[in-house]
Amino acid sequence: MSSTAPETAPGGSIPGSRRPETTPRPHPAVRALRRAAPALGAFVAVRLAGLLFLALWAHHQDHGVWPILARQWDAKWYLGIADHGYAREVGTEGSNLAFFPLYPVLVKAVAAVTPGTRATTGLCLAVAASFVAAWGVFAVGDRLYGRRVGVLATVLWAAFPVGLVQWMGYTESLFTACAAWSLYALLSRRWLWAGTLAVLAGLTRPTGVALAAAVTVTALLSLRRGFSVRALTAALLAPLGWCGYIAWVGLRVGRWDGYFAEQRVWSNEMDGGRRTLREIRQLLVRDSTPHLFLVLVTLVLVVSVALFALSVRDRQPLSLLVFTGVTLLIVLTSGGVYFPRARYLLPAFPLLFPLALRLSCAARRHRVLVLTAAVAGSVYWGAHMALVWPGAP
Repeated sequence: MSSTAPETAPGGSIPGSRRPETTPRPHPAVRALRRAAPALGAFVAVRLAGLLFLALWAHHQDHGVWPILARQWDAKWYLGIADHGYAREVGTEGSNLAFFPLYPVLVKAVAAVTPGTRATTGLCLAVAASFVAAWGVFAVGDRLYGRRVGVLATVLWAAFPVGLVQWMGYTESLFTACAAWSLYALLSRRWLWAGTLAVLAGLTRPTGVALAAAVTVTALLSLRRGFSVRALTAALLAPLGWCGYIAWVGLRVGRWDGYFAEQRVWSNEMDGGRRTLREIRQLLVRDSTPHLFLVLVTLVLVVSVALFALSVRDRQPLSLLVFTGVTLLIVLTSGGVYFPRARYLLPAFPLLFPLALRLSCAARRHRVLVLTAAVAGSVYWGAHMALVWPGAP
């Protein structure tokens, strides 16, 4: 009995047979974006709800929504910098030297190559940065605690009481994007990315010094486990953005303390928390008819302190604790104006992780109830802040 072996083609393949097809794996960034998609979808839903409610309320009062979002208060200052540059001396009533340069520089650069006004460009940049920030919030939460906590933290960040600022011509979204991805880079030991993003954050807001502290402390402590040129570089690089702008202002106005002199004009000196305690006592004890928005700001400050205590109890990574701790310290010990302090805490998103953790373990109905209340509150307070409160957010 004989058998015939199948003929093989050169290379050992059998004629007529097909090699198994291999599906190319998507790029890691694409996989990460797919994983973050539920969080980003929820973020958009919350912000669109706030925008719709604001539009309805503004229409009832015969106000336009676009000027509220793109041209008022701090947005007006940033557009002025993009149009005319910085002042050359400390102003007697406050000049634009108090505002950090990255956002207006981006507005000017992008507006030069795109259609539309600089105000429209600034608003679009802020909205785009808010998506990057929301993705970063999810990425940090997902890496530390899992996908569910990442999604919940992103929803809570979107539903921050003054979350409307995320879609205004302000710097909070850009700063949060830099901070979130810098902290993510620290958690994954991507030292140079962490330091570079800390530089950009330091060029965006005064509280960039908090992120610089987080990167520098974390990088230096890592050297105990073994020397790393990249970690040391990140530690030295991180403060350069903030320090560089402070030094530039000093050179521009001809005095070493130029930036701090400007802050004194704006009444933003540090006083150890006396102004904060005085305002809280006035609002909660002495004033029989306090403005609702100021009560909200006070509650945000009090709850933020409690959430920081929970963050310490939950043993969050040191990088996150340094960032939120220094941010809280700056906000609470400032002798400056009181009403924007809830906005100043918007980038301190790690404070939301204790709440997101506990919600992830709660019953579904309790989780839905809390998130619904948070979103409804954010929708209302955003419109209240823009249309009822007479001052800046």
